Amino acid sequence: MSGAERDYQRLADEALGGLVGEQPAEEAALALTVLINRAVTRLHGLSRGEATARKEQPDWPLWAQLQNASRSLVLQASTCRDLAARLAGRRQ
Repeated sequence: MSGAERDYQRLADEALGGLVGEQPAEEAALALTVLINRAVTRLHGLSRGEATARKEQPDWPLWAQLQNASRSLVLQASTCRDLAARLAGRRQ
């Protein structure tokens, strides 16, 4: 199945349902923020690698912009994860 044929929204919702389930709000918040942090960290690594590889090519600016945007998300996601860990009574 090609990427264009996949329903990423549905797949994400299913994964989120499996991750969070019927957990208490504090645990659900921690699970979601850990997932967000890991996802944006991967996105940043991917976009950084592609921006480096595509320097001087027509699509380089888009990869560079994605890298910059994802860098900001990594910082925000880390803060969210740390706050959720405190709500759940855990140290990160």
